[in-house]
Amino acid sequence: MEPVFFPDDPQFWFETLRTFGHITYGGADFGETVVTTQRIKAGDYDSWHDEWLATADRVADEGRTALTHGHRISARDAFLRASNYYRNAEFFLHGDATDPRILHAYDASVACFREAAGLFTPPIEPIAIPYENTTLPGYLYRVDDSGTPRPTVVMFNGFDGSAEEMHFVGAAAAVERGYNVLSFDGPGQPGTRHHQGLLFRPDWESVVGPVLDHALTLPEVDPARIALLGNSMGGVLAPRAAAFDHRVAALIAFDGIYDLGTITTSPVPGDRAEAERRLRADHDPELDAVLEEAMAASPMVRWAMQQGMYVMGAESPRAFGAAYLDYHVREGIAEKITCPTLVCAGADDGFFAGQPELLYAHLNCPKKLLEFTAEQGAAAHCQAGAQRLAFARVYDWLDETMGAAASAGSVRS
Repeated sequence: MEPVFFPDDPQFWFETLRTFGHITYGGADFGETVVTTQRIKAGDYDSWHDEWLATADRVADEGRTALTHGHRISARDAFLRASNYYRNAEFFLHGDATDPRILHAYDASVACFREAAGLFTPPIEPIAIPYENTTLPGYLYRVDDSGTPRPTVVMFNGFDGSAEEMHFVGAAAAVERGYNVLSFDGPGQPGTRHHQGLLFRPDWESVVGPVLDHALTLPEVDPARIALLGNSMGGVLAPRAAAFDHRVAALIAFDGIYDLGTITTSPVPGDRAEAERRLRADHDPELDAVLEEAMAASPMVRWAMQQGMYVMGAESPRAFGAAYLDYHVREGIAEKITCPTLVCAGADDGFFAGQPELLYAHLNCPKKLLEFTAEQGAAAHCQAGAQRLAFARVYDWLDETMGAAASAGSVRS
């Protein structure tokens, strides 16, 4: 899809497209997104923050006013949109982890989402999942309050998204179809990185394991029908977890990733072994300079390096590149997955082109590659802008794989 806004800044355009996509499940409105985008100066992170914050503040005020007057649906809708707009506001600020605007906007995003959560029927329940010496924040969505065990989708976001955003990226769509949902933020993701300082870890089975332990204590969860969905970078984290935890009955890689090390080694001269050696070296001023030049030349590289340093706790772009090498399902890991697996792929993925196909090729389990095209308006990374089409196809596969969800077609109010 050709950029409609920010034609010279693919990162700003993708984040705008991502916001347009969230319209489908209530995370944005078209006019609000357009007028906000028109006020933003391309490539200017401060401008991006200021304009999205202003829109978020205005929409949140609309929600509070509606709630004061007893208009619960209007309030819920406004709080959902404001939550997503606040998420947008702090998105590009992570180059300076001490920037106070990060926590201000993030906390407002969570607060607005929780206001909205309480206005659903039944309410979406904030939860704290025991994990090592702390907890992981998340949400439990119930189709109804009967306590009936149902198939459940455990889901999480990726490199830069939150559990709150997962409402628009799979959770609402699942509940419409009769699935319960447990969404959460793991280490390195916003709910743990911003306040607890937890950083990403490659052995994601050590994260999903405690989450499944918690899920299995819930009477609403059918233990034989738990699906695991990983969004974006979750497309490698979820397969990694499923390879080692066979309580997962079905796996959805949205989109699939086989080896993130390919992303950081491909620009480095020499073969893979030489690239890895240089990324992990104590000193490589020449490669450091190359990476700095790449950040100056490319808005996508600039953002990815800054975000990666923030969520991995890396002190330099090269250190982030070295950390990324550990995120893969190579060396026989993908082959350990036994549950039916759906691998999604966008034809024009600007981040992980070719990765879904690699993951799919290494799977020995029952598997399906679900390809999305430009003609469908769904070719972008994680089918941004095409959520209705994408989740219809994803959950139709899940229905057929795990058995139709109880009370399929149930719509929340």
